Amino acid sequence: MTADEQLRYESRVRTRQTVIAGAAGLLVIAATALQLAGPHTKVDELTLDLITAHKRYPLDLIGAILNACGFILIGLTLVFLLRITRARTPQTGGWVRILAIIGAGLAAISGVAYAAVIASKASDFVSQGNQTYEQAHQLTHGAGLVVLPLLGQFAALLLAVSVVMTALNAMRAGLLTKFMGYLGIFAGVLVIFPIGASATIVQGFWLLALALLISGRWPGGSPPAWSTGQAERWPTGAEMREQRMRAGGGRPGRMKPAPAPAPEPVGAPAPRTRATTSKRKRKKRH
Repeated sequence: MTADEQLRYESRVRTRQTVIAGAAGLLVIAATALQLAGPHTKVDELTLDLITAHKRYPLDLIGAILNACGFILIGLTLVFLLRITRARTPQTGGWVRILAIIGAGLAAISGVAYAAVIASKASDFVSQGNQTYEQAHQLTHGAGLVVLPLLGQFAALLLAVSVVMTALNAMRAGLLTKFMGYLGIFAGVLVIFPIGASATIVQGFWLLALALLISGRWPGGSPPAWSTGQAERWPTGAEMREQRMRAGGGRPGRMKPAPAPAPEPVGAPAPRTRATTSKRKRKKRH
């Protein structure tokens, strides 16, 4: 595919990909908001956790479904960004695309399945038995509650690697600004090492900003690689300093020499000073 054909393809799907990336960011934030809403336990106690989970199960289940939809849309966004990156830098590894698809799919499935299993166990605990610690321990030590969290962690690892590599390669190709590239890398790291609700805020902000960039409405204009269809390498720090030196006409921080005074015309009277003034005139002034 030539550069012109690639640009025509991107212009056709740009609106769709903008909606996908923007919806992914909104869904991730909405899912976290639902998880923070409703009742929460103030102490970590197994029986109390199951009772609270039974009260919260509609919120948790809806939040898991929204999160799953967000993961799927994130995977589609990464696949698109990787495709247009490989069109400009063919050396970009195709394995990143596979990681994005598998990671997003597993994260979506494991999240919904875990929320459904927890809701079922909590319902059994509240409606059956004497609600003792032994009953709670027996209900929460099934195979599903052991395998699903491990599957979710594995999916998060795959998704984190795919986000980091996608942001890095897209930045190298010139499709992402350095700010967006480094922010995407940070958002990918937060997938596997979340720091409370701030992780979701960073990830959602990056996806919404990415939607703005894909739409072509980025403040200051889109990076050149979006219009040329080729890789546009960002200048290094040394190259940027050299450009500033050329624009400023000298080394940065160095003062320019003061201009030499204009020569006096021939025959012009010398400027009057105290040394050239006669003593008689000086006496009259007193």
